[in-house]
Amino acid sequence: MKEAAIKCVVWDLDNTLWQGTLLEGDPVVLQSSVRAVIQELDNRGILQSIASKNDYDAAWEKLVAFGLDEYFLYPQINWANKSDSIKAIAAELGISLDTFAFVDDQAFERDEVRHFLATTTVIDAADIDKLLDMPGMQPRFVTSEAKHRRKMCRADISRNQSMNAFPGTSEEFLATLGMCLTIRTATERDLERAEELTVRTNQLNTTGRPYSYEKLRWLLNSSDHLLLVAELEDRYGPSGTIGLALIEQRADVWQLKLLIISCRVLTRGVGGILMSYILQAARCNNVKLRADFVPTDRNRMMYVAYKFNGFHEIGEEGNNIVLEHDLRHIRPFPPYVTVRSPAEYPAARAVD
Repeated sequence: MKEAAIKCVVWDLDNTLWQGTLLEGDPVVLQSSVRAVIQELDNRGILQSIASKNDYDAAWEKLVAFGLDEYFLYPQINWANKSDSIKAIAAELGISLDTFAFVDDQAFERDEVRHFLATTTVIDAADIDKLLDMPGMQPRFVTSEAKHRRKMCRADISRNQSMNAFPGTSEEFLATLGMCLTIRTATERDLERAEELTVRTNQLNTTGRPYSYEKLRWLLNSSDHLLLVAELEDRYGPSGTIGLALIEQRADVWQLKLLIISCRVLTRGVGGILMSYILQAARCNNVKLRADFVPTDRNRMMYVAYKFNGFHEIGEEGNNIVLEHDLRHIRPFPPYVTVRSPAEYPAARAVD
């Protein structure tokens, strides 16, 4: 698989995104190629933000005038260190700093970010024309989810704002969303997104193993494997394909080889629903269910999810921890989510 994907490009403003220094009264103009670069990054599903030492109102007014304000999520226009601004953006987006790239014209600012954020890619503004061809900026596929990633993130922002203002409990808020989760067998048209999920998702990934399109296609056509995808939508709009499960099916045992949930839907509980669906499907088919977990530096949360949902360790194979569920007690689907499931498992409805 190719180099690690860049998920977010963070731009400086003065003499980077535009020519001139705003607060010195310069007549600022966009750099010649920057609009095309921003639009192409957006088309590729690479998110973008701002880290600029500037006056917020004046800078934002200029971005609106240039018609670029819609492209930037959680902009940090203030007098903080650039490294602190990037960390704030990463915390809001919920993605790791080693998937960020920072573009700035000043060597001091670039060195400050390199010093405090050693894993973040740092780019000289003089190289903007080369940015689209740099490692990590070229996803192998541009999926439908990629093309709409910024819009889905904006929907997430609106949803989170509503949640923070909601007077009741988190479950009461989720009940207002009208969520519908579709779990179905993957088809060939899902494989580009499936590869993207294995490459891009690090925290909610039970093994951390990337799977290529070609490998997934082979598994899809294998009589010994089941590849499931999960799609989510609510009143704020569709979230696209947000879950992936790979199950090796033997006569008496199903082995859950991979389970991935997009970090964007972490707070909506869909990971537990997908897990309950697989458990119930195994029980309906009178087979044992085991699961692989390979610990990485980021996926501890998925091990906790397995334990919370009733799995227990039965052994290790190298760095792979093997867990098993006795299938006696399966967490029910929450009442505020409509779950649609494939015809091959019509009885797969979780009941305790």
